[in-house]
Amino acid sequence: MRLTTKSRYGTRLILDIAVYGKEKPVPLSDVSRRQNISLKYLEQLSGKLRKAGIIESHRGPYGGQTLAKKTDQITIGGIVRILEETTAVTDCAESEKQLCGVCNRAGDCLSRWVWLEASKAMFDRLDEITISQLLSFENEDVVKTENPPE
Repeated sequence: MRLTTKSRYGTRLILDIAVYGKEKPVPLSDVSRRQNISLKYLEQLSGKLRKAGIIESHRGPYGGQTLAKKTDQITIGGIVRILEETTAVTDCAESEKQLCGVCNRAGDCLSRWVWLEASKAMFDRLDEITISQLLSFENEDVVKTENPPE
């Protein structure tokens, strides 16, 4: 699975709301400016996240987005599941059915188990990472490195 901008930008959207939305709703236009993400794209992402109960929208002159859940209840795995069309690392691993029908070895492929396990392992790890954990890195140099400590 290749994580698209949906997951990456969606995570940045949630983090921005978590940081700037503690006192009042955060307008998407502010997130767009700070994160350098198209407002139109943020509107699409926020619609999916709102429908899934991760964020709430508030109307009016002081409106915007707030988190609908606590930051320790929002996982990166959850965000990815909401925003991506698939959670499998390969096409043949999208279904638990024995006969996937994707390649010329469908139903007779011994390697398919590897791709099912890889998808599971990736989401097991992503489900352990919360927005709260990422926010704890905010004041550390960890955010600037490739491999934050666990």
